[in-house]
Amino acid sequence: MNRIYAIGDIHGCYDKLRRLLDRIDIRWSRDTLVFLGDYIDRGPHSFEVLDCLIELKKQHPGSVFLKGNHEAMFLDFLSGHHALSFIYNGGRETLESYQKQASGAEQLTIPKEHLDFINSLVLCHQTEDYIFVHAGLRSGIPVETQSEEDLLWVREPFISTDNDFGKRVVFGHTPFPEPLVRPDKIGIDTGAVYGNPLTCVRLPDMTFFSAK
Repeated sequence: MNRIYAIGDIHGCYDKLRRLLDRIDIRWSRDTLVFLGDYIDRGPHSFEVLDCLIELKKQHPGSVFLKGNHEAMFLDFLSGHHALSFIYNGGRETLESYQKQASGAEQLTIPKEHLDFINSLVLCHQTEDYIFVHAGLRSGIPVETQSEEDLLWVREPFISTDNDFGKRVVFGHTPFPEPLVRPDKIGIDTGAVYGNPLTCVRLPDMTFFSAK
């Protein structure tokens, strides 16, 4: 049986990411690894996280990388928009992580490889049984016509109500003290950047892995 491993919001927690990747028992030739977005901001090592994910994508091109609202804010910031929102929501730590790599350069630059990676992120990934998305979905709207804003930002009423999208929705974005498991959805953002574990779920057997 081919399995799917989904990893929640990393937010610059590079050490937890490395420990979690070492812990999961993925078979790279058969299984699929899905990242749910929010790789940057708030935590201290956004640069290192993106470097790690880019290398992983090179080695295992079948892996799936979703876009999170923090990657969207970073792109807005780099294009000259909503700078205060980006900084307020943890962007300062991201810029500091890049500055540490600048080797005394006066102007902060983002490697093209990092920009290409962020621009390649997808909004949604579907399999026969699951829908993977960063934040959630809006009820009553087909998955194919959901707005990017909802896919990256929605919390309620998605989380608290039953949503029949025909498949179970696996999402991040909203932190829980432990994974949220309901018949229609699985939430695996467990607040790694706030001192809690980084979480991965293996599907379909619902085995959880975590790294502190």
